[in-house]
Amino acid sequence: MRYAEHEARYRRAPQGRGRGGRPPWAGNDAPPAADEAPGWFAGRLPEWFTGAPEVTIDRDEIVVVGTLSPPEVEGGDAATIAAAEAGRIKRFREETRDARIDIAREAEHRFGRNVAWGATAGATTELFTTASVPVMTRLRQPERQVLDTLVDAGVARSRSDALAWCVRLVGRNQEEWIASLRDALVAVERARSQGPESG
Repeated sequence: MRYAEHEARYRRAPQGRGRGGRPPWAGNDAPPAADEAPGWFAGRLPEWFTGAPEVTIDRDEIVVVGTLSPPEVEGGDAATIAAAEAGRIKRFREETRDARIDIAREAEHRFGRNVAWGATAGATTELFTTASVPVMTRLRQPERQVLDTLVDAGVARSRSDALAWCVRLVGRNQEEWIASLRDALVAVERARSQGPESG
């Protein structure tokens, strides 16, 4: 089996999952906490990156992106430099695949989430086999018409693609507001954890 196929197959059926690859907390109100994940990865990873990796966490996935030392390209134009950076990332992905799979299995057992990887070299960033998670929702006709308009105009290929486009648009245009919401949620969770235990 080729390495790429092995990595993709592992990502589809990770360790520590329930039936159908669902996380062990599926059906509960919230996944287990993963606040210590950035520190855990910083301590667990070999000396692959120039510093601590960027670790992003949500309910379904932990994405670990590290910065590689950029390739040395003398006198190259922008296209040549970009190609060198992409090659540097590809080499990292191939040379570390088995080790990353082992670390991801440990992390998934510990934090109950898929683990995806990425790397940055210079101005180039690539993510490896990140999860595409279906999100079920019910929309009334006015909301469906918005999605259908985006599809009919060629902005999106389908209603699902149009909904993802809307989410990306909100995330980009309301980044500061969403960040403030996340900070508020962290404060609420911290206060809740310091309160009296129920029954």
